[in-house]
Amino acid sequence: MGMDVDSMGGMDGSDFEVVVAGAGPTGLTLACDLLRRGVRTLLVERGDRLFPGSRARELRPRTQEILDDLGVLATVRALGEPHPPLRYWTDGEPCVDRDLYEQHPGPVPRVPVWSVPQWRTQKILRTRLRELGGDVAFGVALTGLATTADGVELLLTRENRTRIVHAAYAVGTDGVRGTVRAALGIARPAQAFDERPLIVADVLADGLDRDRWHIWPGAKGGALSLCPLACADTFRLLARYEDEPARPDTSEEGVRQLIADRTHLSAADVREVQWATAFRAETGLADSYRTGRVLLAGDAAHVHSPVGGQGLDTGVQDAYNLGWKLGMVLRHGADPALLDTYESERRPAAAEAIAASTRLYRRVLLAEGEPVRWPHPVDGGYRDSRLSVDARPDPGAGAGVVPANALRAGDRAPDAPCGHARLHDLFRGPHFTLLSFGGVEPPPLVGLPVVTQRVHAEDREAHQAYARRGLFLVRPDGYVGWAGEGAAGVREYVTGLGST
Repeated sequence: MGMDVDSMGGMDGSDFEVVVAGAGPTGLTLACDLLRRGVRTLLVERGDRLFPGSRARELRPRTQEILDDLGVLATVRALGEPHPPLRYWTDGEPCVDRDLYEQHPGPVPRVPVWSVPQWRTQKILRTRLRELGGDVAFGVALTGLATTADGVELLLTRENRTRIVHAAYAVGTDGVRGTVRAALGIARPAQAFDERPLIVADVLADGLDRDRWHIWPGAKGGALSLCPLACADTFRLLARYEDEPARPDTSEEGVRQLIADRTHLSAADVREVQWATAFRAETGLADSYRTGRVLLAGDAAHVHSPVGGQGLDTGVQDAYNLGWKLGMVLRHGADPALLDTYESERRPAAAEAIAASTRLYRRVLLAEGEPVRWPHPVDGGYRDSRLSVDARPDPGAGAGVVPANALRAGDRAPDAPCGHARLHDLFRGPHFTLLSFGGVEPPPLVGLPVVTQRVHAEDREAHQAYARRGLFLVRPDGYVGWAGEGAAGVREYVTGLGST
C-alpha cells in the first residue's frame, strides 16, 4: 500500500518542504536523497502502482555509485546481471557476436554496466524510501500549481477530491507527458530522428540463449531485438517498422506474430506478453529546468533514444545533483541561487547523453555501418561550473604546475584504497568530504557537514589518482568542488556556497 494523501499531516502546508510529482526512478531517487537529509518530502504518483515494465534496464557505473551511496547497490547487483554482449542473426543463423561496451582502461569504472529491469530498480528504491520513513502517495495527480511569496501552492487530486498543499519547492519528475512542465509553460522542442514507428514489450520466450542480446538487423519488415532481462525467461523486445504508415499491433497475438515473422522463433515460443507499447523515436530537451521554486528532472526535462538506458541514468543523476543542493538551501541556509547551478550543470549533461543515445540507436538498431564496440560511458563532469574552483596553476603554465591530464575541480572524484577502506566508502552519505594529501593541514569548515580524511603516503593509488600534495573538497554528489593547497581558499569556497 502507498501513502494516503489525505493522511499526510492534514494537508495544511506545514509538513512538507518539497513535493515531488512522479514516482519513476528519478522521483524515487530524489525523495530518498531528500529524506536522508532531513528534508520533509512528499512523493506523489498519478498511477495506482509503480510502472510494471522493463523500459530502461542498463545501469552505468556512475548510476551504480549513486545507488551505492543510497544504500541499495548490493540489492541491485544481487537481482541483476552484467549487460550481455550482442549477437546478430541472419537467415536464422548467428553471424556476429560483439561486446557492446569497450572496457575502459584504468580505475574508472570499477564495475561493468549492470542490467536490471526498470520495474525492479523502482521497487528497490521504494523499499529504501520506506526505510527512510517515506513512501509513495499513489493515485494522486498534481492538477495545478502556483508560486507564492514563500513557496509553491499545489493542487493534488485523488478520486475527485482535491487538496491544497504548500511547499517550499516542487519538482516535476512526472515523465515525458507530465503536467508540471506544461503548467510552467516550458517548451521542450521534440526532434524525431526516425519517423518509422517502434514497439517495445516484455515477453516470456523460449529458444534463445540468455547470455546474449539478440538482434535481427535485416529482418523483413524492420529490425528487431530481444534482450534478456534479469528475471527468468523474460526478454525485452524492441522492433522498428520499415514503413512510416505502419500501425504496430501491441496485442498479445500481434506481438507473438511479429516475433514469428522476423526471427527464427515461432509464435508458440512466445509464452506470454507482459507489457507492450508503440511510439516513434524522438529526442527533446527542455528550454529551462527551473521556474522560480519549481524544477524539472528526468524525462520531464529530456527525452532520449530507447536504446542504451540513457534516460534513466541521466534522470537519476539529475536527482542526485538536485538533492544535495535543495538540502543545502533548506537545511544549511545556503543561498537559493545555488539551485541555478542545477540547470547549468545538468542540462549540458542531458544534451550529451541525448547525442550519445541517438548514436547508439543508429549503431545497434539500424545497424548503420559494421557492428563495433561502443565506448564505455564515463561521466564528463562539471569543469565549467561556477561550483568548480581549482586554485592550482593552469596546466601548461610552467614548471611544477598541475599536469594537463591530472584531476581537476569539476571532475568525478575517483575511487582508490585509503587505509582499511576505499575513498568511495568515505564519500557515502549526505556530506562533503575534505581530502588532505602530503601533510597539508585541513582547516575546520563551519556551516557544512564535512568529513575530513588525511590520505597518507602509503596510500599510493590514492595519491596517483589525486595529487602528491593538496586539498580536495568533494561534493556530496561525488565531484571535486574545490582543489588547491591553501586552507584560506577552501574556506572562501565554503563561504561562497552561502552557508551560515
